Amino acid sequence: MTEYPPFAVTVDLVVLTVRSDELNLLLVRRGVPPFRGRWALPGGFVGIDEDLSDAAVRELTEETGLPEPAGHLEQLGTYGRPDRDPRGRVVTVAWLALLPDLPTPVAGTDAAAADWVPVSRLTPGQLAFDHDQIVADGLERARAKLEYTPLATAFCPPEFTVAQLRTVYETVWGVRLDPRNFHRKVTGTPGFVAPAGRSTEGDRGRPAQLFRRGPATLLHPPMLRPDR
Repeated sequence: MTEYPPFAVTVDLVVLTVRSDELNLLLVRRGVPPFRGRWALPGGFVGIDEDLSDAAVRELTEETGLPEPAGHLEQLGTYGRPDRDPRGRVVTVAWLALLPDLPTPVAGTDAAAADWVPVSRLTPGQLAFDHDQIVADGLERARAKLEYTPLATAFCPPEFTVAQLRTVYETVWGVRLDPRNFHRKVTGTPGFVAPAGRSTEGDRGRPAQLFRRGPATLLHPPMLRPDR
């Protein structure tokens, strides 16, 4: 029988939300070695009989106390540099979650703390393992997917205004967008949004029409990022 070198598989989650008009990343402070006391992505080891997506959802719940994600969850990539984990040969499968604003998380299992951290406050080398690179990849994936898919709606409640959706784009992209042009593009793109059939109070007491995510999976034409 051929012997293969042992290695472990983990999952790590890049969980993004918009809070107070800032793009926030969910982080946990490690309570155990290695990197005890450092901020890291929520995650952990995959069980021998566990599917990867099930492990991702389980770890998110165990380490933060958050409910099962109600937004968007997709596989981001696989990271297997031999020296990425001082405990041994560990390959991780990273996941990207885009969620509407959620309560402050509660740390559990081997996490000493859990919190939403503004992406603008992250500094190089701040995170444990190779999580800086995983976060960078997750941010670029999210920013790119907002161009050609309706996933910006994953940051919104089930019913939202165009102004709320514009805030998502401005926050994730880090740019200011012309309100009228944005409204025209959003409502003119087939299947992007659908009227909810009611309105809410908008700026200065003016009624603002509410929308839901439409049936489109790709945006034609795309919402291209402006030059900064």
